[in-house]
Amino acid sequence: MASSSDITSSADHTPENPESGSVCETSDTTDGPARRGRVRARRAAVMAVPATLVAGALAVLTAEGALGVQFAISGMPFTVTATELKGTGFEQFGGLDHMAPGSPNEGDTGGQVLVVTSAIKNATLTKLCQSVDLGGTNLLITAGGGAQKVTASDLTTDSTELSGDAAFNNIEIGNDASTLTKAGVKGPIGVFSQQADTVHIANLRQTNYATTAGVFRLPGLKLRFSDSGC
Repeated sequence: MASSSDITSSADHTPENPESGSVCETSDTTDGPARRGRVRARRAAVMAVPATLVAGALAVLTAEGALGVQFAISGMPFTVTATELKGTGFEQFGGLDHMAPGSPNEGDTGGQVLVVTSAIKNATLTKLCQSVDLGGTNLLITAGGGAQKVTASDLTTDSTELSGDAAFNNIEIGNDASTLTKAGVKGPIGVFSQQADTVHIANLRQTNYATTAGVFRLPGLKLRFSDSGC
């Protein structure tokens, strides 16, 4: 699950190497080819440093929840149900998902879908069902119907509808989404949000456009086509 502000990087912001001037001026010497080889190697090493720093920074930001997992949604909603969801570390806030440019599913939305992002640090689901309408048939996935339940860590879902019988422990309502702490995910600044230590939802039903998880374990997984969805 979660939508957050895009963070971009540009080569125009790459710091210049203070020794680059002296490197460029020393290419013509008596030991020509060997000297030029060393110069090219040093340049390659210098150019690699900014890219490494950027990649490292993005990894840290993702781990801290400042960045969500970024991908273009298909624009096809899917249904998720479970007889029971139990979670620790719960957060919820508004966001905006984007389809790929020119998607045939964008309709009059401009390729954008307003969603509610729910983030759960650790979740357990009983009798999970997921289905997507492909037009005349449904792709159906079920799991966790036996003794072993579906488990997920760092779970996020981007939903347009959510229903069930819910209970929360130590809930906080009205937080700024950028200050959330319970699930390790931070939403956009200035956006209304809520969070709780634990969440319990019976008879869960969601209409989702995206789901992400750090780890997703689905015991008893079955995937098939069906005339009916969840």
